[in-house]
Amino acid sequence: MSNIELKKANQQAAIELMIHNPDMTKVELASQLNVTTQTIHNWFSDDRFIDLYYKKYMTYFNSKLPMVLNSMVREAIEGNVQAGRLVLEHSGKLVKNINVKVDSPFEKFLKAEEIDAEEFEVIDAESEEVSELLETLPERNPVNDKPKKREMNEKKALEQIKKGKKPVRKKKREDRANRYALIQRAKKVGLEPLPSRRPTHTERRKWLEELVNREEELKKSRTLQA
Repeated sequence: MSNIELKKANQQAAIELMIHNPDMTKVELASQLNVTTQTIHNWFSDDRFIDLYYKKYMTYFNSKLPMVLNSMVREAIEGNVQAGRLVLEHSGKLVKNINVKVDSPFEKFLKAEEIDAEEFEVIDAESEEVSELLETLPERNPVNDKPKKREMNEKKALEQIKKGKKPVRKKKREDRANRYALIQRAKKVGLEPLPSRRPTHTERRKWLEELVNREEELKKSRTLQA
């Protein structure tokens, strides 16, 4: 392999390493490729290397966008306004710029003269069409009574998603599911549930040990019966 071919191969390998390991330093990169640190610096001074790095990175970046959008769609379906706004903006369904035209009183008068009242159909508020429409509306969410607080909480949830953490509401749901599963396990072995108050760490540990012991005894008894 010629020096030019070896250089190209090393540069390709360097780009792949940097894309999949964004925190890798130039010293670590040089060690991985068995080249000097000065060689890495020289590559970053080469416009052709930078262009190739950028194109490869954008290909990798675009491959991740569907997963990000799917995550945002899931959050939007659960009522996250910020995620919904991001999805709508990405799909071009949300227009931020609104043009408002204010007519003068004289212009309003002229337009009013041109309106033929017979062209409009008066809709009775108690008509079947209106009633059916109202029946199809979803129940109102009381969380919307405090829009600023909800927006702030949703921004925090998005930040947690970006950092790879689970949103607080998902963690609460998982905690409730775990508590329910423990209660069901305790019922099967005749163990009294934990007190309604928040148990101490020692109480919870002893209770879990007793639960496991009773489950093992029940399993042994069933094995002997079989």
